Amino acid sequence: MDFLGVDHVQLAMPRGEEQRARDFFGGVLGMEELAKPGSSGGCWFRKGPVELHLGVLEPFAPATKAHPGIVVTDLDALAARLAAAGFEIAEGKPLAGRRRRFSSDCFGNKLEWIQLED
Repeated sequence: MDFLGVDHVQLAMPRGEEQRARDFFGGVLGMEELAKPGSSGGCWFRKGPVELHLGVLEPFAPATKAHPGIVVTDLDALAARLAAAGFEIAEGKPLAGRRRRFSSDCFGNKLEWIQLED
């Protein structure tokens, strides 16, 4: 048995905040919204091979430790885009072959951003 990849990562969001999710994931990050089955609330997004599902959690509490690590081509451009939209981004300790930064989404869920070094 082999693992082939990760189909998606699920993050939590409060009920009724789909537009806020669209503004951040679609507007700030430039992700495409996907059709989502069912009527339980939430939104799904994709950019390249990365798919994020935002699901309603009641009572809502953001994930401040557990997080996805998303590989990007230009970490500095992403940091500038997040900062321009009013989101804080912090430097991460370097790992071999990786530059890292951390931010939160519009709901306070922790996100790690990684740029692979040659």
